[in-house]
Amino acid sequence: MKIDLLSSLILPKEIKRVLVTGGAGFIGGTLIRHLLLKSNVQVFNIDKISYASDLTSIEITKRKLNNHQVDRHQLLKIDLCNKQNTQEAIEIANPDLVFHLAAESHVDRSIEGPEAFINSNIIGTFNLLQAVLNHWENLPTERKERFRLHHISTDEVFGSLSSHGRFCEQTAYNPRSPYSASKAASDHLVRSWYHTYGLPTVLSNCSNNFGPWQFPEKLIPMVIIKALKQKSIPLYGDGENIRDWLFVDDHIEALLLTATKGQIGESYCIGGHGEKSNLIVVEGICKLMDRFIPVGAPHNKLIQKVADRPGHDRRYAIDPSRITRELGWQPMHSFETGLEKTVIWYLKNTEWCNKVLAKGRYDGGRIGLIKS
Repeated sequence: MKIDLLSSLILPKEIKRVLVTGGAGFIGGTLIRHLLLKSNVQVFNIDKISYASDLTSIEITKRKLNNHQVDRHQLLKIDLCNKQNTQEAIEIANPDLVFHLAAESHVDRSIEGPEAFINSNIIGTFNLLQAVLNHWENLPTERKERFRLHHISTDEVFGSLSSHGRFCEQTAYNPRSPYSASKAASDHLVRSWYHTYGLPTVLSNCSNNFGPWQFPEKLIPMVIIKALKQKSIPLYGDGENIRDWLFVDDHIEALLLTATKGQIGESYCIGGHGEKSNLIVVEGICKLMDRFIPVGAPHNKLIQKVADRPGHDRRYAIDPSRITRELGWQPMHSFETGLEKTVIWYLKNTEWCNKVLAKGRYDGGRIGLIKS
């Protein structure tokens, strides 16, 4: 099947130019790969290229496409904290649709260095909104009517749940870390630009993503790498903190639906029905490692409980019934099938893991402890 026959599957044909912020990150990169493979749109990628940024997956995808195709991915290497550069990037991209994913996102790093999160997630979002508002106001009527900005956020803005209930679109915000507080602030900015200036926005709050190409400081890839290297696997506290896991490809499908068919000014909660305690996740990875790398088994002997993260939220869980009911979305991967795919991918791509860890100057050690 030719690429151009796939365009109607994910985007309306009127959308020609798409801007993705944070496209060298895990979720943003996955989104760009989908756009390149399944549409004909021109993709503009704003990314400052930080420690966790990597373009390898996008470059591999581009090589898979017809050699005679025009390169439909353009990197705009800028920091959204720079107002002038952001404005110029929007003028270059001239987008019909914007996905805003650029953010500092690692809770442990936000504990150690909160300033970077304030600058990126709040000031960066403000600068983007101002530049996009100016762009939208000057579009021709037809393009203006179909334009949207989709702001991608997290379930962590809602705080911590007890053993019952799930987050939904009406849940009150209660952020408890510098990261989640900065993301909550960015959510409020996006909503206010819709209500005050009429900027057509949609917003989504997703649960924990996992899958291929994730920087190995996050729980699942970190555990895989440590188990492979026969290194101690840290487990915070009692290991009973619960997260709602979502395979990244399922999230991308939800983002494309929300951006194009969601109600303007509204928000959608995206979750994978994948509630698992950290202990179950880590033990599940160890069992898969026992199967695929029997040398060194059982890998669960490497699990070591360590001091808990400061302000560690006890439980997250998403109720995705609105996006299922209104847009027909539901995850295609169970946690178990997604985890097996993820473990296999990392075992086949250890060279990439070593490269990005070295580039990011991250040795796998613990970060985020409050120094006394």
